[in-house]
Amino acid sequence: MRRRRLHPFVVAVSAILALGYAYIATRLTSTALARAALAAPFIMVWLLPAVYWTGDRDRPGRVHEWVQALSYLCMGWLSFLLVFTVGRDVLLLAAAALPPLAGVSALLDESGAPWVPVAALAAVAVGALAALWGPHIRHVDIPVEGLAPDLEGFRIVQISDLHTGPTMRRAYVQRVVDMTKELAPDLIVLTGDMVDGPVPRLASRVAPLAALASGQRAFFVLGNHDYYSGAAPWTAHFEGMGFRVLRNAHVTIARGAARLLVGGVVDFAARLYDPDARPRPDLAIDGNASGAFRLLLAHNP
Repeated sequence: MRRRRLHPFVVAVSAILALGYAYIATRLTSTALARAALAAPFIMVWLLPAVYWTGDRDRPGRVHEWVQALSYLCMGWLSFLLVFTVGRDVLLLAAAALPPLAGVSALLDESGAPWVPVAALAAVAVGALAALWGPHIRHVDIPVEGLAPDLEGFRIVQISDLHTGPTMRRAYVQRVVDMTKELAPDLIVLTGDMVDGPVPRLASRVAPLAALASGQRAFFVLGNHDYYSGAAPWTAHFEGMGFRVLRNAHVTIARGAARLLVGGVVDFAARLYDPDARPRPDLAIDGNASGAFRLLLAHNP
């Protein structure tokens, strides 16, 4: 049943990949061997929705983890490759329209193509290293007019898109937890895509997050990858660790004389498994809580 509901998504991704391959192959390759080599990363990316996002991602073994990790790297490389290919074409059009830039046009046309994949590879390498060296903390001050005095300086730590799985392992999660503790938050919110895989395989990798769930101050809303990985078992697992999982629901927290209403909505991906499921902010935010500061959590902005 799950595969049938995901089928339109897989078809859409397949069509996008086919169009992307046709465009890039036309613009950057001139031999059959080069086109065949270019097809390989597209196939690797296609495996993600066709195989690992359709309920088969619980296949055990390191081989499948390495395949997924390589597929994600290929996805990053192809993303940069597409952007750089479009950028090269824009420069070619601009150079062709300006006679003084005729030399630049010839250079880009004759010898520029081989450098586009190299530049994309360099970009994805830098991005991968930056991710592995992370996470990076971004401090955001939010001025709120008329905020209750007891909420002044209230510190919220938002953690999103950890994607614990083939590429992000327990050591990275532990680093996130340690950095979060150092921030001394009043509230911790996980806003989706915490995992890329099933509970039996990844439970030990996300285990450090349990240290953040003490004191009834930690909340979680699921993202699309959490649904792909099994919404029901992951919901139960995070609740078992002490997180409050908000699915079109809200919780009111008292802080001195002030009240903070924390609401959370389901992700659009929920409809892949329940046609009637959809984000309901009206249910996630109590309309009668006029005196409370309202905070709405969602994976999709």
